[in-house]
Amino acid sequence: MSDLDTLQPAQRDAAHAALREVIGAATIDAVTPISGGATSARLFRIDAGGKNYLLRIEGVPSPLRNPYQYVSLRIAAEAGIAPRLHYVDEASRVAVMDFIRRQPLDRYPGGPPASAKALGELLARLQATPTFPAFVRYPDIVARLWAHVCRTGLFAPGVLDQSNEHLERIRAAYVWDEANSVSSHNDSLPANILFDGNRLWMIDWESAYRTDPLVDLAVVGDSFARTPELEEILHRGWLGRPLDEALRGRLRLVRALTRLYYAGVLFSASATAPRAAPDTSLAAPTLAELAAATTAGRLRIDTPAARHVFGKMFLASFLTEVATPGFDLSV
Repeated sequence: MSDLDTLQPAQRDAAHAALREVIGAATIDAVTPISGGATSARLFRIDAGGKNYLLRIEGVPSPLRNPYQYVSLRIAAEAGIAPRLHYVDEASRVAVMDFIRRQPLDRYPGGPPASAKALGELLARLQATPTFPAFVRYPDIVARLWAHVCRTGLFAPGVLDQSNEHLERIRAAYVWDEANSVSSHNDSLPANILFDGNRLWMIDWESAYRTDPLVDLAVVGDSFARTPELEEILHRGWLGRPLDEALRGRLRLVRALTRLYYAGVLFSASATAPRAAPDTSLAAPTLAELAAATTAGRLRIDTPAARHVFGKMFLASFLTEVATPGFDLSV
């Protein structure tokens, strides 16, 4: 049985139609399910005709689904920022693109300084493309997600009051003319940055639409530029010069929003698991404490309990401006 046979009938038919369009009569030598990126889509490596493709099949869309991800993906692929796109059918939510074998980013030639510079340049290239469609203001989507967290009953009454008040202060201070928005990935985590041994790519464009250029800069900075020196290199790669004080001030506001966004993502995931009672504490472990808990087996990384702890760590970063944990949120 082919791995494609595990798909729902409509998805399987759409997948076969896509592959016929791309590879024609060539024999499919192998179909391999793969993981990668921070996506809920089904992914398969397709080996056919001496070439390797990635078949991507999105599941049933949520009501909050970004309707412009495929437009954005096509623009990014044409600019050489996303892998080459061979086929896309928005109605069936199926795409076929080049398969690129991921290499560890720590093997990037020149080490962290060189990869920080390359990431800044990659963001600049993305933001110079034909502009993606508009979807929602970034502060609004953060507030919408956070309001959902507050409604879940995950925390006891009053526990999130300080976070709510801080969000309102951030939103009041944040100023951005949407007319100046640029093409943005909006989920530029390590899982969505692919190194092929030679250059960087961006993958998984589910959250891509036009927005404030500092959103991607904030996410990439928190993930990859975790020292002042690397942050300076990242900024120079992106802008061609250091950030002035006004831009640094705006980046602090946007960084707070991105941190709360990911706290909201993590808490939303943890809220799906049963809990004995609402949480009454926002206390978050240090990285050393987290490492000790996972080593001792008290916390398994791939569980709702772990996502709840990670959410607290990102919320602490939002409230205090201390660095984020710096781990991959695709766990």
